[in-house]
Amino acid sequence: MVFLAWGPDLFRFFPAAPAAFRSLRSLPRGPPERPFSGAAPLHFPPDFLYLFQELPDGLLRRSLSPKQEGKPMIQLNSLTLREKVGQLFMIRPDALDGTVEAAQIEDVSLPGSARVSDSMREAFAARPCGGFALFRKNIESPDQLRRFTEELHGLGAFRPLLGIDEEGGRVARIGNHPADFGVPKIPPMESIGLSGDPEQAYAAGKAIGEYLAAFGLDLDFAPVADVNTNPDIRVIGNRAFGSDPEAAAPMVRRYVEGLHAAGIKACVKHFPGHGDASADTHTGYAESLKTWEEISRCEMIPFRAAELVMAAHIAAPRVTGTPEPASLSSLLLTGKLRGELGFRGVIITDALAMGAVRQHYSPAEACIAALKAGADILLMPYGYAEAFDGVLRAAEAGAIPPERIDESVRRILQLKKTPGIRG
Repeated sequence: MVFLAWGPDLFRFFPAAPAAFRSLRSLPRGPPERPFSGAAPLHFPPDFLYLFQELPDGLLRRSLSPKQEGKPMIQLNSLTLREKVGQLFMIRPDALDGTVEAAQIEDVSLPGSARVSDSMREAFAARPCGGFALFRKNIESPDQLRRFTEELHGLGAFRPLLGIDEEGGRVARIGNHPADFGVPKIPPMESIGLSGDPEQAYAAGKAIGEYLAAFGLDLDFAPVADVNTNPDIRVIGNRAFGSDPEAAAPMVRRYVEGLHAAGIKACVKHFPGHGDASADTHTGYAESLKTWEEISRCEMIPFRAAELVMAAHIAAPRVTGTPEPASLSSLLLTGKLRGELGFRGVIITDALAMGAVRQHYSPAEACIAALKAGADILLMPYGYAEAFDGVLRAAEAGAIPPERIDESVRRILQLKKTPGIRG
């Protein structure tokens, strides 16, 4: 077990820390301006070692140990380019159904795929993917959901990652389902934030994680790390822990730890922060007019707990100088999130079928732009076949360098091997 303590000596490793991990202390580092004050030691599984380094702006630098970095290489070298491209996508199960148009897949009023058919298996063989995102339309009953996740996990040589939006409050595909799933009702995160008690966030994350694990899910697209900094904008509303980033940060961290305690991976969202965005990216263009300095001092603080970060389709023109969404911005994903903030985990886009992207980019254009910008997982493009074929053609032509593909696939395979992902 590895323990980390925050204080004047940022890197204090207890004797239980493996020697290989302690040797990383020789790497350069500087004192933080905003260390975690009074934070309890963080606990991590013994075979998944992290190096944390506090950055001047108070955010965490995280990277896998060399031991863990090397593990996916054997698998990576055995994959064809087509298989590598497939690993980059996380899609709706319905996208494998060739009889359903993209517009029908996105229509929440229509029923969705609830079993894996023979034709869906054939579609997966032709255009494999790295994971699936389940929605209420894919869920009918507890028994059906267990069968469905088992069938989905059985597709392909690499067990697909199964994710779901199960935040608590109004966003809970299982918790709010009309069928009786026998799961606890989790309140909105705003009410937990108002309690001032991060242990309530831990309890919420653990309770959600336990029932997601019981139904065969691997990943929760939660928690929301946005802060409601603009009282006139309520796009996120009670999904956020509140308006104070310093108060929201321990809530986000404990919620993530609760999910981990149940064996579920967490995806912190929505980078670079939706609390001050002008509109809802589901329906069209949205922007934040903050500068990067303002974002760093506020919106980024709750993202310290991130292992997966969801990149939103919010434009930040005072950062990038363009109207392009963050999910497609090399400056924001590679320059800021990875370069300046030192994030070494997986970056997943928000759903690429959302209006902010779909109204301005074709499925292939959006996916290629996201990969070039530094995203790892391409979530639910509008038209999977077109998106897959477009990325594959770009990779074959060298428009997407092979090392860029390998970089993301390596992270994805590592994610699937880390504790919390069964299989």
